[in-house]
Amino acid sequence: MKSKEEFLKVLSECVVEMEDEKVIPMAEEYIKYDYPAIDGILYGLVDGMNRAADLYEKEEYFIPELMICSDAMYNGLNVLRPHLEQYDSQQKCKVVIGVVEGDTHDIGKNLVKIMLEAAGYQVIDLGRDVPAVSFIDTVKAEEASVVALSTLMTTSTSSMQRVMELLDEEGLRSNVKVIVGGGPISPGFAKKIGADGYAKNAVEAVKLLNHLMGTY
Repeated sequence: MKSKEEFLKVLSECVVEMEDEKVIPMAEEYIKYDYPAIDGILYGLVDGMNRAADLYEKEEYFIPELMICSDAMYNGLNVLRPHLEQYDSQQKCKVVIGVVEGDTHDIGKNLVKIMLEAAGYQVIDLGRDVPAVSFIDTVKAEEASVVALSTLMTTSTSSMQRVMELLDEEGLRSNVKVIVGGGPISPGFAKKIGADGYAKNAVEAVKLLNHLMGTY
């Protein structure tokens, strides 16, 4: 019998090593041992994808490798997701998420989306290279309580500032929490533009949002 830690290591390795077929029986076996699905996702699959993203940043992996790593993560997720126990009996608030205008890097954003959904949040994903006004329009249409902004490019940080300005101009800011993240983003930058918080990765994003929304 494998320990939970051994399984988590294998799941992480399957993702970072692009084992998109092997990950399926590994995830199935993990569930057979009655280990928590959320841990398999957080500390197995997402951990592996975070490692792959680091290799991409170091230019050891490129887009083709990341795509296969992503396939492996989603294959494992398809096995584990049905076994998730929602943190609450009812769904949490709506979150509008997207990569701001001028940036097409969406791996980090996708990881945050997965984790927020796993934690019970209703996530509206606007994708990448999203104009500031689209965030505002969606907040209005969906009556969302949270905006999550991501970028990996320093040149796109001004787009985050623009979203904040529009929220103020439209009188929405007091009712909407804003969290930010991505390579060039820091807690200092988040404070500078008036965001409610900064998260360095998907796991921290869930913790931050739970704290901000008083979920637990």
